[in-house]
Amino acid sequence: MERAHLDFDRYFEVVMETEEAQVAEMTVEPGRSVGGPENYHADSDQWLFVVRGSGVATVDGEEQRLAAGDLVRIEAGERHGIENDGDEPLETVNLYTPPR
Repeated sequence: MERAHLDFDRYFEVVMETEEAQVAEMTVEPGRSVGGPENYHADSDQWLFVVRGSGVATVDGEEQRLAAGDLVRIEAGERHGIENDGDEPLETVNLYTPPR
């Protein structure tokens, strides 16, 4: 067994990794955005779980609202960005398969 404690005290931190998958915590501060139209993972799906906060995910030009409890899968090759348009930090857990 391997265990990690998530603090959400940095923008992005890989917290666990194997040959098959990688898990990272990400915190996007209010008014900030990450990624964008040129951001994609050629060979990895990204599973993003919203722990706290709200925002907007733009995937291949399509916007989707994000709120705590949402789980999103961004397929390999899809261009994407995440924007925090809320008043509190947007905290997410991200699983990449295979590791990016």
